[in-house]
Amino acid sequence: MMQKGQQKRIFLSSPHMSGNELNYINEAFETNWIAPLGPNVDAFEKEIANYVGVSEAVAVSSGTAAIHLALSLLDVKKGDKVFCSSLTFVASANPILYQGAEPVFIDSEPETWNMSPQALEMAFKEAFIDGRMPKAVIVVNLYGQSAKMDEIVSLCNQYDVPIIEDAAESLGSTYKGKASGTFGMFGVFSFNGNKIITTSSGGMLVSNDIEALKKARFLATQAKDQALHYQHSTIGFNYRMSNILAGIGRAQLEVLEDRVKARRLLFDRYNQKLGSIPGVKFMPELRQTESNRWLTALTIDEKVAETTIESILNTLSEENIEARPVWKPLHMQPLFKGVKYYSHSENTNVSERLFNTGLCLPSGSNITEEDQMRVIKCVKELLKIRV
Repeated sequence: MMQKGQQKRIFLSSPHMSGNELNYINEAFETNWIAPLGPNVDAFEKEIANYVGVSEAVAVSSGTAAIHLALSLLDVKKGDKVFCSSLTFVASANPILYQGAEPVFIDSEPETWNMSPQALEMAFKEAFIDGRMPKAVIVVNLYGQSAKMDEIVSLCNQYDVPIIEDAAESLGSTYKGKASGTFGMFGVFSFNGNKIITTSSGGMLVSNDIEALKKARFLATQAKDQALHYQHSTIGFNYRMSNILAGIGRAQLEVLEDRVKARRLLFDRYNQKLGSIPGVKFMPELRQTESNRWLTALTIDEKVAETTIESILNTLSEENIEARPVWKPLHMQPLFKGVKYYSHSENTNVSERLFNTGLCLPSGSNITEEDQMRVIKCVKELLKIRV
């Protein structure tokens, strides 16, 4: 509860309902489709597939579940290696451990903050010499910005290694006119409560491989064999999305373009008001791409700005404003201590630099201009800039 005199809470990225969700939810109740299957699930899958331009999609309980299914479909198992972006949320790599496989982390590069093709090439060359090639490469599109997919796809094709594109944060983004999440063998989206559109929880696995997604549905529903009785010949998962949540997703998808425009407008205003301040640099947008700007991220040169990331975050928190550091690279996490990591170059470690200097400002599509100006004013005061 807000204390007397305390200003309203400004969240980092809160759910933004359209108002049409209840129509789909009520329909599910009225028709008694209260299950992890039903008309909303079928329709949501088709609508997402059509939106991003792939053959088919499978609605699941989370983006993590979608990555896990993709690894299962690629027969990743104990003793296998999987290359993965290091600058990302832990959910990108946890499914590698679920399969008993070994993650290998790849650094970022400065133009997109995403997987470095230079580091990826080094990892491939060493793996080839060692005779232990990865079973897959998990490429993450951070904060809505697509990675350098041409270079990454070319490398993976050269070594004949499939790509899982973790587009959990980049639904609505494009790379050279093509939808994010459609460059690999499998693409993954998340509809967690903080994403650009939400189903409360949930995710989607997309692909042009219809047979693979048919198997994904089978695995996601406990791998139940076709029989009158309950028969199981392989390990399955309880990963299907409910018909009610899929209804929420359908209504959210209807306003996705509006949500992208709103977040890009927020980014542009932040950049206009703060981008010229010495020591402040916003996350770049690669030429011929359009980011959904899920979160507005920037870096602060603490020596130039004469303040610290910690000080900014603490002060914003005191003002009831939620902000966050940039993701802590996975190769720095205690969970992955000792895991192999390839930096961008011998003397350049991009992901660690971004973690040490980066933060994310409130970016929800339902933030008012007045609230955003409150954030901007607070940051300017910290940086000793006349408001």
